[in-house]
This record gives sequence, C-alpha cells and structure tokens, in this order.
Amino acid sequence: MAKKKNIKNAYTKLQNLKQVFENEDTSHSKLALSLIDEAFFCGKTLEKLKKKVEEDGVITEMCQGDYSIQRENPALKSYNTTIKNFQALLKQISELLPIEIENKNKNDEEDDFEEFNEEL
Repeated sequence: MAKKKNIKNAYTKLQNLKQVFENEDTSHSKLALSLIDEAFFCGKTLEKLKKKVEEDGVITEMCQGDYSIQRENPALKSYNTTIKNFQALLKQISELLPIEIENKNKNDEEDDFEEFNEEL
C-alpha cells in the first residue's frame, strides 16, 4: 500500500509541475509539457513492469525444444531501461523549471522534489 501511495504522490507532483509549465509562457514550456507527458507514460509502464516481475520473478524459464533454460526476466530488462529513461526525463524537467520556482523550492523545506526519484 505504501508503494501505491508513493506513486500517487509522484503523479501529484508531476501534475503540479504540469500546471506550473501550463501557466508559463516561455519557449521551454512546450518541451517541458511534452517531457511531463512522457514521464507519466514511463511511470505507468514502470508500474506494469514491476508487477510482472513481482509475479514471475527475476529469473524465468524459457523452453528450448526438449529442454529449458533459465534467463533474466525480459520484463526486468525493460524495467531497468525504462527507469533510467524516467530518471533522465525527471532531470530534464527539473532543469527546465523557471528560475523563480527553482529558487523558491530550494528555500522551501517542505519540498521533496529531489526525493522524487526514490519514491518510485
């Protein structure tokens, strides 16, 4: 249950960032909004992949004719690739934040955007 709450918090933070960029009229806004949409997609994909790995395990068995071999779960490989892309998206989004928002967040002890990656 705690994981779902963390994911919900992460989505809430992304939604808040989306509102920030929708209210901005800069050249970076469209790019940031596009990156946020991709981050939402990556987050949803990560949830599905994680569930698949939890169901099937890290190692799966693959039939090879008369015998079978053990291999890394393909969902785990996809998860690892997607999480790297997700983190890169989050870094890009944070770099596009307007300076006044960035400065406010640095001074705001309640803001835990830096811990955002760890929540997922």
